[in-house]
Amino acid sequence: MQQKASSDSKIVISEVMMPHQANVAGNIHGGEIIKIMDSCAYATARRYSRTNVVTARIDEVQFHLPIFIGDLLICTGQVIYVGQSSMEVAVTVDVEDLETEGQKRALTAYFTMIALDKKGRPTTVPRLMCETEEEKKAFSEGERRYRLRKQSKQVEQ
Repeated sequence: MQQKASSDSKIVISEVMMPHQANVAGNIHGGEIIKIMDSCAYATARRYSRTNVVTARIDEVQFHLPIFIGDLLICTGQVIYVGQSSMEVAVTVDVEDLETEGQKRALTAYFTMIALDKKGRPTTVPRLMCETEEEKKAFSEGERRYRLRKQSKQVEQ
């Protein structure tokens, strides 16, 4: 089975937040941010698998800080766990006020993406080669979440 290095599994997307993405107080709508996160997860998983992908699940969305009009949103996606046809993508959003220096973590979430073949059926993705201790830990945690979801599904049925 084909393997891919973790360097093939990361995407960074940046965007300045505009007035049409905000409420009347200037706060960016959560749905706007999640849409950008989903696009980042899609691009990350698509680049890694080299096939079409769809979002199957979003877990543990945490809003740490508000984001305002004019802020630079920096969205990073990283494939951290790979199953047969699924990939877990950790997505983080950092925010930078362009009038000051420094970035702060604003959101985090885990996206489960499913690789699809040309007929729209799940297809096998390459194994993930974890190179650092941090990557190995993230993979183990992703595998644990995967197994817990599988167990939860069996209990529901």
